[in-house]
Amino acid sequence: MKALIYEGPKQMNLREADIPVPAEDEVLIKVRYSGICGSELSGYLGHNSLRKPPLIFGHEFSGTIVQLGDRVAVEFPALLEGARVTANPLITCGKCPDCLRGKQQICAHRQLISAALPGSNAEYVKLPARSVVPLDDRLTFEQGAFIEPLACGVRVAEVAEVKPGQRVLIVGMGPIGLFSLQAIQAFGVKEIYVTDRNLSRLEMAAELGAIPLNPNEVNVKEEILRATGGAGVEVAVDAVGAGATRLLAIDCARNGGKVIFTGLHEADSELPVNQMIRKEISCSGAFAYSAANFQTAAQWMANGWIRMDEDWVVKAPFQTAQVWYEKLLSDPGKVAKVLLHP
Repeated sequence: MKALIYEGPKQMNLREADIPVPAEDEVLIKVRYSGICGSELSGYLGHNSLRKPPLIFGHEFSGTIVQLGDRVAVEFPALLEGARVTANPLITCGKCPDCLRGKQQICAHRQLISAALPGSNAEYVKLPARSVVPLDDRLTFEQGAFIEPLACGVRVAEVAEVKPGQRVLIVGMGPIGLFSLQAIQAFGVKEIYVTDRNLSRLEMAAELGAIPLNPNEVNVKEEILRATGGAGVEVAVDAVGAGATRLLAIDCARNGGKVIFTGLHEADSELPVNQMIRKEISCSGAFAYSAANFQTAAQWMANGWIRMDEDWVVKAPFQTAQVWYEKLLSDPGKVAKVLLHP
């Protein structure tokens, strides 16, 4: 099969690879679309310790089942050859206390395809049958590939415990920021401020109903304080993961507010801990999603509650992947997501 292999920093090459052979509890999927994730951009640059070459990236995907392991038909009768599917790429043990209490994303034994395991930037990918999620008939293959990043947004809204009437700031309007925006809106929040240096993505967020703050024109902290009568927002979300964006989220949170860190761009940041203590700010990480968050994302997408406009999405063949990695890292323009295909 053709597979896109990460072979070192800024080295992404299309190679021949063996088609994976599914174990008795696994499913082999023919990939239709595979999205480029922000964490893979840092991996492409060699800045992600979880992604070591040679490796097949890709974990936001859709496709068709082409082979079932020997036990699958009996244990998972809903999974049939020819079925259109996506899959939860976070492979967990299902047995530890965290898994049993519905927090699979912090399972100590978790493995992510595209990091610990070969991913979906290939003609075929295999996963445990329990991770595979059939696509609702209302969903396209493109929408199926959006379910994984949307699940991250669902988790952000869940951790933030957002409520109608609250004011929220989201820093960073990449795919996770855009999906977090819509997940927070689904919980009834109307007043959502967003900021990003990519003005095209600010435009997308405004089209979704957010209040855009252009950091090239305004001081975002001062504008948030002005808009909230000096108080700050009840919830601030950092969907970038840089020191400056994490600090901005803290600075914009009101006394007793919440800050949610979901961006993973930098491993370490200096934070104003004394300020956080004196303002009694609650800080939480929002990592990936639980199995329930993933199912919620699939349902919301099928219900038509989530927008990812066609002109915000690029569909590109595997052989052009390196061009798109470079473009996403430099100036993507009005592109929210790149979907690669064989």
